Amino acid sequence: MKKQHRTYLLLAIVLLVWGIIGYRFVNALNPSKEDPQVITTNERFVPKKIKKREDFSLVADYRDPFLGTVKTPTADKKKPVPKPIQAKVPKKNIVYTGFISDQGTVPNIFFVTIEGQQEMMSLNDTFQEVKLIKGTKSYITVSYNGSSEKISLNP
Repeated sequence: MKKQHRTYLLLAIVLLVWGIIGYRFVNALNPSKEDPQVITTNERFVPKKIKKREDFSLVADYRDPFLGTVKTPTADKKKPVPKPIQAKVPKKNIVYTGFISDQGTVPNIFFVTIEGQQEMMSLNDTFQEVKLIKGTKSYITVSYNGSSEKISLNP
């Protein structure tokens, strides 16, 4: 009879444990619908003021442990080199407006407007002291008064 009492007691404990597990599982799937509580406070959020950190630098003026010497920093003081003064060359109003190309032997002809006067120029031609040095579909390179300038196509 003692064996039956133990069996019944163990059966009750097992049912109790499984009942608790089942209850928690059902409550997790179907939570109660309570209204959330609204808490009001009279305090306002005031952020702390951030203090500026102090800057510091490390000075490595200690003895070298391997060589046994003290390293002294050498300041490289260079004298400023004066820039040569260049005479300002008055810039000319030059506009690249287009070009004509031919598959034959005739070189490309470029339409260049210099100071309001349009001129058809090929490579190494000069007009109003402006020499056409190089030309492509998108830009030309001209030189005048000893300086060169790259001018892009202006449709």
